[in-house]
Amino acid sequence: MTAGRSRPRYVPTVVLVGVLCAATACGSSTSSGSVEAHEPKTTWEEPASYAYTLTSTTQVLAGTFRVKVRDGRVTEAVGVDADGRRQVQELPGEVPTIGGLLRRLDKARSEDADTAEADYAADGRPVRISLDWDKNAIDDEALYVISSYEPNPG
Repeated sequence: MTAGRSRPRYVPTVVLVGVLCAATACGSSTSSGSVEAHEPKTTWEEPASYAYTLTSTTQVLAGTFRVKVRDGRVTEAVGVDADGRRQVQELPGEVPTIGGLLRRLDKARSEDADTAEADYAADGRPVRISLDWDKNAIDDEALYVISSYEPNPG
């Protein structure tokens, strides 16, 4: 019997899954029909007052926040998790409006960032914004997930 090194059999499977995933857009959030991915602009107009939940993973702002906006300004930001509570305490003015997030997206696009993508709800508001100015740089990525949107909360 000859001893030899065995080749891993999982590599072709991984490659096949990757190719199939790319071909079928596996993992895409657009399959539900309620979200349109990567549109260059939104037709949504930010109302003067609304509330939403923001989950942010950036170097500057990390955590989950329940945000209230009045007259186009953040009037209340409550940290929902430990990171969010710490951030609100240390950097209370860092939690943006949805319009502020859209301006960050527009700026990234105008500066030719490597990644400046958004997924939109059926009404045109963003539900996910992904930014990466330089794919070779560390810690310049940003992911914002917008949920529990309530226009003009009472």
